[in-house]
Formats: sequence, C-alpha cells, structure tokens
Amino acid sequence: MNDAQKEKLTVRLCGPRGFCAGVDRAIQIVVLALKKYGAPVYVRHEIVHNRYVVEGLQERGAVFIEELHEIPPDHRHCPVVFSAHGVPKSVPADAEARNLFYLDATCPLVSKVHKQAMRHERLGRHVLLIGHAGHPEVIGTMGQLPDGVVTLVETVEDAARLKPPEGVELGFVTQTTLSVEDTAGIIRALQERFPGMKAPAAESICYATTNRQEAVKAAAPGSDLFLVVGAPNSSNSRRLVEVAERAGAKKALLVQRASEIPWDEVGNIGVLGLSAGASAPEIIVNEIIDAFAERYDVTVDLATTAEELENFPVMRTLRDVELTRADMAFVNGTV
Repeated sequence: MNDAQKEKLTVRLCGPRGFCAGVDRAIQIVVLALKKYGAPVYVRHEIVHNRYVVEGLQERGAVFIEELHEIPPDHRHCPVVFSAHGVPKSVPADAEARNLFYLDATCPLVSKVHKQAMRHERLGRHVLLIGHAGHPEVIGTMGQLPDGVVTLVETVEDAARLKPPEGVELGFVTQTTLSVEDTAGIIRALQERFPGMKAPAAESICYATTNRQEAVKAAAPGSDLFLVVGAPNSSNSRRLVEVAERAGAKKALLVQRASEIPWDEVGNIGVLGLSAGASAPEIIVNEIIDAFAERYDVTVDLATTAEELENFPVMRTLRDVELTRADMAFVNGTV
C-alpha cells in the first residue's frame, strides 16, 4: 500500500518518555560489570522491568536469579547486582554472610526514600508507606526498618480505616512510581485524619514519574488511542495508562512490543498518543511507530513538556571501565 492509499494518522509522541537516569545507571552497572569482570554476572531480580533489556543483558552474559542461594558455590567470586528497585537490608547482609561480591544498582531516588523512612523511624515516628503491595520497591523500602514500624497504605479506603499505634507520631513516604494524582488524594485523606502527620523532607515520587505523567496528560486529550510501551509489572508504565484514560484518551493500552498491538481493536483512528515507561527502551518506541507507518500515512508531532538532564554516576569501582559506542547504544536503549 502506498502513502496515497493510506489513512492519515498523527502520532503524538510524548517527551520525556522511556529510560530515566536511574534505569540508565542500573543497566550501565551490569554492562560495566560484564566488561570488567567477565561473564557471568548475576543479577538479583529483573534489573529493570523490561524483557527486551533483560534478554539483551542475558545475551551479554548476565544471569538473572530471584535469590542469592541460586548462585552456585563455585561462582561466589562472580559479581551479583541488586536491581534498580532496591532491596531489603537483609539482602546485602545475606550476600556478606555468603562472601559474595555485590554491586548495588538501587536508583538513588529510591535510596532517598529509604533514608526518609529511616529518618522518620529514628525520630520515633511510625512510618506510613504509600505504595503497592508486593512491588519490589515497596518490599525494599519496608525492609529498611524493623518489623512493625511500617504500615502500607495503598488506597484512600486504606487511609480511612487505618489504625496506627496510639501515642506515636506518624510520618509518611511514598513509592517513587505512583500516580501523582492518586497519591495526592491518599495524602489528603491521611492528613484529614492525622493532621500532625509529618511529610518527608523532599518529594518521594521521582522526577521521571512526574514528567512522564505530565507529558501524557498533554498528549491524551483528543487521542483515539493511546499506547504506553512498558511491562505489565512496571508500576510507572501502568500508571501512564491510567493517566491517559483520565486525561481524555478514548482508549489506552499497555504493550511491550509492536507484536502486541491488537490491530483488530485499533479501528479507524486519526490521532495516536504514544509514550513509554521509565524502563522501556527507545528502540521499541521506534518499532511501534514503524508498525503504524506500514498501515497509515504517519505524521509525528512531539508533545514535550520537560527536558531531563539528570545523570546518576555509577559506583567508583566501575568508573575505570570504558564502554564502546555499541555498549552505550544498548545502555541508552537505542539498539
């Protein structure tokens, strides 16, 4: 089909989108470790929530595990990397007990939330953690503090029925990848019930989550379909789908690759919104645009609401390793 026969389609491409500085740093740590120490490099949990990235690192020699006991005894000299989502304190303690060499790729903004929670506890406060049960980041944050010190609050309904310990001051922190709007509602509900509750010293929801949600809000109104590139277990990606629907997109879907686009459901569209979660590489965004270009006469309009210049350096032990241009393209998500 030539362009003259194709229906016209405007793709509103959100910016910022895709990899954030914390994801970029985590992927870079695994690639640098492979270059410096050789394969295998073990990675506890998915380094970031994206199968394309995980499979690309596996091809380079990374081995993904869920728990440290899976590392064979004769491989204890091999590095093990902790994922960008953060881990409970028990994990590095276990690594040290097993004499393992570990590299912590926890996003610095997640580490900041850990410190905020620990500060609340140090000041004698009971900690309320706003987040999603079972998410690795929530498990990691709760695991920074003793049992019973943290209460998880997932919804406004949770806030309404919360029964914290009596006579103890409260302090809250949040998961970094939540819906800004939903989280504000939960905080308001908590403040109404507990006006003395203390906020963290700085915003817990990270810049990348906020920026991507703002870009989606700008692009969604009038979109016939909105696609978010991301994994089903990616919290920030799933929030973008919700934001798109609330902001006016007629329909919003989460897809991992172009092969997941449900073409029979796409129908007659004139405007497509497109964004990507913070762990989704740009190469998949391009793959999806190309897939639509095969079927439509595509014009890409940029919906840019912020410029991101953040950069989180890797640990000193890896700074002496040089990456090739091909390595950097993989780290940046462009191949």
